[in-house]
Amino acid sequence: MNKYKNETELARAIAEAVSIHGGVCYYVGGYVRDSLMGVESKDIDMEVHGVSPNILTDILLRFGEVISIGASFGIYNIKGYSLDIAMPRKETARGAGHRDFDVFVDPFIGTEKAAERRDFTINALMQNVLTGEIIDHFAGKADLENGIIRHVNDVSFAEDPLRVLRAAQFAARFDFVIAEETVALCSKMDLTALSKERIETELEKALLKADKPSVFFENLRKMNQLDYWFKELKDIIGVQQNPQFHAEGDVWTHTIMVLDEAAKYRDKAENPKGFMLIALCHDYGKTICTEIVDGRIRSIGHETKGLPLVEAFLNRITTETKLINYVLNLCALHMKPNALAGMNAGVKSTNKMFDQAQDPTALVYMAMADNYGRIMANGTIPHEDFLFERLEIFNTIMAKPYVQGRDLIEVGIEPSEKFGEHLEYAHKLRLAGMEKEDALKQTLAYIRKRK
Repeated sequence: MNKYKNETELARAIAEAVSIHGGVCYYVGGYVRDSLMGVESKDIDMEVHGVSPNILTDILLRFGEVISIGASFGIYNIKGYSLDIAMPRKETARGAGHRDFDVFVDPFIGTEKAAERRDFTINALMQNVLTGEIIDHFAGKADLENGIIRHVNDVSFAEDPLRVLRAAQFAARFDFVIAEETVALCSKMDLTALSKERIETELEKALLKADKPSVFFENLRKMNQLDYWFKELKDIIGVQQNPQFHAEGDVWTHTIMVLDEAAKYRDKAENPKGFMLIALCHDYGKTICTEIVDGRIRSIGHETKGLPLVEAFLNRITTETKLINYVLNLCALHMKPNALAGMNAGVKSTNKMFDQAQDPTALVYMAMADNYGRIMANGTIPHEDFLFERLEIFNTIMAKPYVQGRDLIEVGIEPSEKFGEHLEYAHKLRLAGMEKEDALKQTLAYIRKRK
């Protein structure tokens, strides 16, 4: 059992011990920023100034098992706590990647030099653990109050290209504006050496933590930073749509509107991250399918013809096969719910659609986001009542007992190369709502006819 109730209690105890040796402990980074914003933060970072690494290690050992994330980095944890304890350090870039830095611990560098290596002024704030005093060398508090994302130092900022994405995702999460000088600097930075894992992490934060994820992509567009990692997204800019159904404008405009609608429903999906990626990717196919047919702008089959583009994008940013399959599956189906609702299709058709979906509930919410993320000349027609009614019917049917392989074996059907075909037929009867006993009889009759 941990001695201290929480990380802040532990931090204070460590700070008191450090102060005896003439050192000072400061909360740093996002924890200070979030505290000033009135936002609860689970990640607590503390920086220890004015004592040597050996003295700090000896102090930390009094509080439990010390876990060193890297002695050269000067970062430690106490087992059982999520408090990150670091020493001030200098970083010198030696390459173009996010991790291509030489790091040197310097506990006597001073608070201003220590804060100068931070990315943004709002993240360069420090707070004395014992006194609560805010140390603000770069006017971060004013930027926080005015809702501005501003970089601290031209040279150090430009050494880490990941900060371009961090600027965009902070702007999206906090609904802040990126300072023009920061936009200008970000526009000059090369992101190609970054790893897909780092791109995915920042993208995930924007998609899952922002009320308006569109802000992330609008800022990347403003910075001219869509070319490499988000090529398919950039390609939808300027692709026109039928104004009768998309009076909002091009595919880009529709997509960012859908993203913000989807953010309202992402917690309803089995895979919220995958759900938001569907919203991002669902119309990539319009770049290759859009044409004028009989005087009208059409994008026939874009939901399936665009899947290679979606897959190329996903493979660029992630290695999660399950995630990729989830997104591809629902992207392929995203047109069906509103189309079937529009024609008041029968239960058999909607059951078949839901059966094809890895996440039927997410498919309905994606249809809602797609529907409300546009402006129709004659007004948007809501379909959710129809779709949720049909989804309930589907879920009720799927919860009932149904014909399985063991049922066929019990009545004497030997497993063979046609066994899968038999089960497929039984599954069709299940989707039609047929009770198990009747479905088994009809399946056996079907098998006898096939002999």
